Amino acid sequence: MAMGKREAQRQDDLFIMHDQLPKSVGHVFYVKLNQLLAEAEFDPWVEALCESSYASGKGRPSIPPGVYFRMLLVGYFEGIGSQRGIAWRCSDSLSLRMFLGIPLHEDTPDHSSLSYIRNRLSLAVHEQVFIKVLTIAQEKKLLKGQTVAVDSTTLEANAAMKSIVRRESGENWNKYLTRLMQEQGLAEPGEEPSADELRRFDKARKNKKVSNDEWMSPTDPDSRIARMKDGTTHLAYKAEHVIDLDTEIILAAEIYHATQHDTATLEDSVVQAQVNQQLAGNEQQIKDAVADAGYHANDTLTNFAEHQTIRTYIPEPQSPHDRTWTDKPPEQKEAVYANRRRTRGARGRKLQRLRSERVERSFAHVCETGGARRTWLTGIDDVRKRYLISAAAHNLGVLMRQLFKMGTPRGLQQFRTDLEGIVSSLYLAWLMILSRLTRSERSLRRE
Repeated sequence: MAMGKREAQRQDDLFIMHDQLPKSVGHVFYVKLNQLLAEAEFDPWVEALCESSYASGKGRPSIPPGVYFRMLLVGYFEGIGSQRGIAWRCSDSLSLRMFLGIPLHEDTPDHSSLSYIRNRLSLAVHEQVFIKVLTIAQEKKLLKGQTVAVDSTTLEANAAMKSIVRRESGENWNKYLTRLMQEQGLAEPGEEPSADELRRFDKARKNKKVSNDEWMSPTDPDSRIARMKDGTTHLAYKAEHVIDLDTEIILAAEIYHATQHDTATLEDSVVQAQVNQQLAGNEQQIKDAVADAGYHANDTLTNFAEHQTIRTYIPEPQSPHDRTWTDKPPEQKEAVYANRRRTRGARGRKLQRLRSERVERSFAHVCETGGARRTWLTGIDDVRKRYLISAAAHNLGVLMRQLFKMGTPRGLQQFRTDLEGIVSSLYLAWLMILSRLTRSERSLRRE
């Protein structure tokens, strides 16, 4: 066989027959996912849901809403956070084109189209898509919703700390440092220090604190200055998950300002989870709520005991002093003591172990491997839209794992490895049995 040589410049054919276009058998994960969505009639449902956001019979047809939401699902399953990356990945892959339903002679949607559609569709539409996935889980008998676990994490906002300005005056960080140097006599009035001088002065300052009451980001005013999980300081949002401890399905994925304390958002998130599963067709009431010590507060426990009738399992923070109840109503004391008894019991310790394992796993899937740790959008509503679909994609991954034994496209490789291991084990067991039969036959012949 003669060796082929790559041409430096190649003239493409001007006309290609349809049957000569490259074809793909499709990735088995996305084929199964399309079958799951088709069984739930996702595309007709979402088109009817979004119909009011478009002009009827006017202008050219838009990108189908089903394609838009599928591209966001691709962002989760492929671990891509930016819309540019999602658009490039979809245009580059034949199997993803098949998943989106876009033929080879048509272009895949651009990243700007994703932004345009996201701005056109309201937050309520994205919430309905999230509930639709919960409905699919309910139809597959994979939604329990009796015991839930709650935890939160921080998401880095699409804004830099260098861009923050003072709320009252609008001066940026360099102007603020220049004013401080002038007030301390280190710079003459009207003199502009160099960047190195400002950097050295800022590094030598003591008691440096940046308050959200005084500073804001002009790029993303909804973001807040917060301490991240790795100890660094960034403009950020707070994401809070409420998951079903029995199935690991996310019942609510809420986005709050990063400065909102866990005790202030716990009840709202649990109530939203109850509403979501009722809208999904699950009439089961939430009976137990499990959280870590950061959610412990007298008012929170009292509200759950009186208004929600939900048993809480929240560890009590360590304190060097005994609790004082003389200045507090008896309802608070009763609620705190009841939560303490439940938490210290055998069931409470078991639920805490499950919470630390399964809630953290949901954050690992959505934020780390799902590409949502850093948002590339601005505005809390846009961040909520994107994060809701990432949480819905996580739930679809849980469904795929239960139904087809593969939760992500990359998980299929592990499934293949496990299958090869099972086949190898069966083959070795067969060889051992054959060897024993051979030895038995030889011993019988000798006798």
